[in-house]
Amino acid sequence: MKDIFNISKLIIKKKLKILSEDEKSRLKLFREEYPFSKTVDYEKIVQKISDYAAINKDAAWKSILEKSNSKNIPSVISINRSWYKYAAAASLVLLFSLSYFFLNKETTVKNPVAVNPTIEIGNSKATLTLEDGSKIALEKGTHFVKNNVSSNGEHLIYGASTKSTAKIASNLLTIPRGGQFFIQLADGTKVWLNSESQLKFPVAFNDGELRKVELVYGEAYFEVSPSTAHKGSKFEVLTKKQTVQVIGTQFNIKAYNDETNIYTTLVEGKVAVSIPPNKKQLLVPKEQSDFNLLTNSINVSKVDVYSSVAWKEGFFSFRTMPLKEIMKVLSRWYNVDVTFANKKLENVKFNGVLRKDQDIKEILTTIQTTKSINAYEVKNGKIIIK
Repeated sequence: MKDIFNISKLIIKKKLKILSEDEKSRLKLFREEYPFSKTVDYEKIVQKISDYAAINKDAAWKSILEKSNSKNIPSVISINRSWYKYAAAASLVLLFSLSYFFLNKETTVKNPVAVNPTIEIGNSKATLTLEDGSKIALEKGTHFVKNNVSSNGEHLIYGASTKSTAKIASNLLTIPRGGQFFIQLADGTKVWLNSESQLKFPVAFNDGELRKVELVYGEAYFEVSPSTAHKGSKFEVLTKKQTVQVIGTQFNIKAYNDETNIYTTLVEGKVAVSIPPNKKQLLVPKEQSDFNLLTNSINVSKVDVYSSVAWKEGFFSFRTMPLKEIMKVLSRWYNVDVTFANKKLENVKFNGVLRKDQDIKEILTTIQTTKSINAYEVKNGKIIIK
């Protein structure tokens, strides 16, 4: 871990043009030994991460120089809101370097077990159900065009309606385990859907009338077209017993069928979360509401926005998250069941940011390297944590 932090600092100093000759030599040697590091587009990564990070140069540099001192929670990569853009770059250097570094260094990993190669990395795929009940499979390499909708297999785009109508058809977009998808609704609203999710939506909207969609289950990130562009039409998202009323904003809703809580995280703008019987909770940016379906109660707290929406940008971000919850996230993305042979490990907490395009073997080995788990194996298509 020490070497990874040092290399991260060297890359930051290179960006700041303050590398000494000795440091230049060390960085050159590292890149010669690990050529994959030359292919990372740091500027692009910095831009994405900086969207969610406050810029504070002094706090950032201090954070970079300090290593994690936590003895109870293993920490792979932490992204703090106070870090500025080069701190974000450091985190991502760790991210891209970590699995390669540990897997290629002469480090002994306790009880390593190979993962069945049939466990595939998730990708863009979905099923579109039309008003007449017909189903269209959408995946990379396929194309679909009908009326005002088109798809290249990786996203679905609905064109704006040119005339108002009394009856508007609804479609259903279903994302399986191991999938994700992007859809642009007819009003211009953009929606990113995570694995094992389903969205019901109208194929057109009438300006001046309420725009309403339903997140039947799963997780979705919404970038809502503002009401000012639609003659004041407000936007609502229904999820089970909860309604999110929107004026024009970006937010994330997590409402899986196998979970008893609905989490709504506001990135920017303004929303009102309504639950029965008549309770309404306003959210401001960087706040998250936690609606408990069993107790019908709702709590609001400040959160690290990046951790809640990292999935949309192609990353897993785990902040002091129990392994049981982490494995639930991984099982959805890799479409594989996970069981714990040692139940005590379910509550072990882990900090880390990992790429979604990594083989699951790399993910599990990284977690294992932090000593969060002792070993794992694949048996009958299932991952067993020991």
